[in-house]
Amino acid sequence: MFEASDIREWRGHEVVDSAGHKIGTLESVYVDTATDQAAFATLTVGLPTRRRLTFVPLAGATVGPGYVKVAYTKNAVKGAPSMGTDDVLAAEDEPALFAHYELSYQPGTGGERRLARR
Repeated sequence: MFEASDIREWRGHEVVDSAGHKIGTLESVYVDTATDQAAFATLTVGLPTRRRLTFVPLAGATVGPGYVKVAYTKNAVKGAPSMGTDDVLAAEDEPALFAHYELSYQPGTGGERRLARR
């Protein structure tokens, strides 16, 4: 997976799908609270007057000069749960996010949330 020290350098990079089609611009990274490893990214997508943030897993992603290539199609990412550009992912929305990408979801042992924004 990616090193946490590199996360800030990714902001503003284009995010492309597995076929190289541009999806959006990397806005922030969410880490898995159990491992402190980068798990999801939020991308700014949409028209300039109707921007939103959508989520994509970082498993299998690669970083190139000026872009991050994710292992998912543009359609899968565009159909993922999203939120307004000033919103925060609510803990109760995490299971739906994992389900969209067919990933297993398990909150922390004390019921704490699984993702934290960095």
